[in-house]
Amino acid sequence: MPLPADLSSDTREEVMFFDTDIGGVVHNLAYLRMIETCRTRLAAKMGMDLKSMAETKLFPVVVRTEIDYRKPATLGDVLLLHGKLDELQRARFWCAFEVRRESDDALLITCRQALALVQMPEGRPVRLPKEWGNGA
Repeated sequence: MPLPADLSSDTREEVMFFDTDIGGVVHNLAYLRMIETCRTRLAAKMGMDLKSMAETKLFPVVVRTEIDYRKPATLGDVLLLHGKLDELQRARFWCAFEVRRESDDALLITCRQALALVQMPEGRPVRLPKEWGNGA
């Protein structure tokens, strides 16, 4: 069965001390950690939950990240992350993300990531499953 075109996942994160720099502003790497959480939940909806990946040794691997930092988040902010399946190709797929501050709905981050499926331990890329509806 093909993946739904509107496949998405939402997560909620509170900015902690370890997410910030000395000025209380969220560090760029902290956003990537939060996006990783959202993307992992999205992958589970695509049939790649953590347990399945551990059993099959087939993992979605980030091969490209494009990110725009629009406004800063600060210590104590609650952030809403929305991730969605954006595009399917033969050997990779793209996910798109938005990070918004809950209190004022300000758009803080936009991000796109390209992922490939890699069979471990060989490290061999594999084509996306035909049942995903990607025309492969």
